[in-house]
Amino acid sequence: MVGGLEGSMITERAAGGSGSPSRTVIKCTAAAALGGLLFGFDTAVIAGLTKALSEVYGLTASSLGFTVAIALWGTIAGAAAAGWAGDRFGRRDSLRALALLFVVSSLGCGLAWTWTSFLAFRFVAGIAIGAASVLGPMYIAEVAPARWRGRMVVSFQLNIVLGMVVAYFSNFVIGTLGLGTDEWRWKIGISAAPALLFLLMLLGVPRSPRWLVSKGRIAEARDVLIQTAGPAAPDELADIERSLAEDRLAGNQPLFSRRYAVPVALAITLALFNQFSGINPILYYLNDIFAKAGFGKVSGDIQAVAIGVTNLAFTALAMAIIDRLGRKTLLLIGSVGTFVCMATIAGLFYTQSYQHLLIWPLVGFIAFFAISQGAVIWVYLSEIFPNAVRGKGQSLGSFTHWVVCAVLANLFPIVAERLAAAPFIFFALMCGLQFFVVLRFFPETKGLSLEELQRQLERP
Repeated sequence: MVGGLEGSMITERAAGGSGSPSRTVIKCTAAAALGGLLFGFDTAVIAGLTKALSEVYGLTASSLGFTVAIALWGTIAGAAAAGWAGDRFGRRDSLRALALLFVVSSLGCGLAWTWTSFLAFRFVAGIAIGAASVLGPMYIAEVAPARWRGRMVVSFQLNIVLGMVVAYFSNFVIGTLGLGTDEWRWKIGISAAPALLFLLMLLGVPRSPRWLVSKGRIAEARDVLIQTAGPAAPDELADIERSLAEDRLAGNQPLFSRRYAVPVALAITLALFNQFSGINPILYYLNDIFAKAGFGKVSGDIQAVAIGVTNLAFTALAMAIIDRLGRKTLLLIGSVGTFVCMATIAGLFYTQSYQHLLIWPLVGFIAFFAISQGAVIWVYLSEIFPNAVRGKGQSLGSFTHWVVCAVLANLFPIVAERLAAAPFIFFALMCGLQFFVVLRFFPETKGLSLEELQRQLERP
């Protein structure tokens, strides 16, 4: 028995010190990233339900916007509470709790008996999505080695996009089965299956070593680091202890203090630009956007699948290059590309001509977003905050992201109904502004440990 344990530890040490992440890191990343798949599915599936929900519940443009946005108001609550829950109960155990919320919300929406009950369960889904956006990337960042951290955290975004593709494809397939008035129930209720898988996978992963150190459970943290960092485990453990000791010596200042002013400003700015690019309104109202451009129901569903596949392919590309090119470089490239594509979309709607070509600038926008903001946001938010306030900082970034997302989802159908080009003009201007802000103020974070970044970004 002892020999088997020692052999296992030697294998883990070798894996951690070699050119690839250990089995434990891969298992932890895969489990946490599955929360991203549910995040993506529950975010995108509503695009295939808007018409049916409007007919069943007699929704106006305003009430439809509220129906779509109710999950986003839930994400605000989830994002705000997740940092506290992650610090209090641990990242892993909190992820297990939100896996249960995903199961309950999926089944509840599918079985909803009134508009009010549908809204209630969509709000619960939003809580789970918001919490996942905080806890998933944070957990992965805290178990992954520095040289692999970008790729590991981007796997969360890759799963978000995969979930969107699955949602679009699922909507298309279910739409061809002739299920009648219950079609929309199947479209949204089917996500209970991956939610159960998410819960089962979380039963086999360890706690975050940085959380364990913060709770004084040094021996447990050392065991996890041996599995994740290999020969570097003693040095990494010492570095984590040192950073937390420095925080205690400084008096454990609140998040909104001079000491953390730089990461706080970066998190809020990044979250604002992420949403002002227009990504979420486009994904939520994709079928309606195609309908406004003259596409039918089936062709709109097919175009949505094409958008989702593009998103997946370019997120995978970003995963391969983010630790080589860096976060800042990708943001700059994406700013230029998304500006050009969004300006083109605005031109098509403003002139009301060549709208049959809409798919191409939309695909281009999704591609540039996927390799920049889409890949970078969760990585950057999980890196820039010190160990002592990482939960609160990650919550702040996600909270900002979801508040703006909810507001835009509410306003988009109202503004677009008055002038179809107006939202896209605004999004184009924001993409252009992002380039100059990132160029001037954003530091590069690739290749540095979380503790090294803490020393660079904190103000004394």
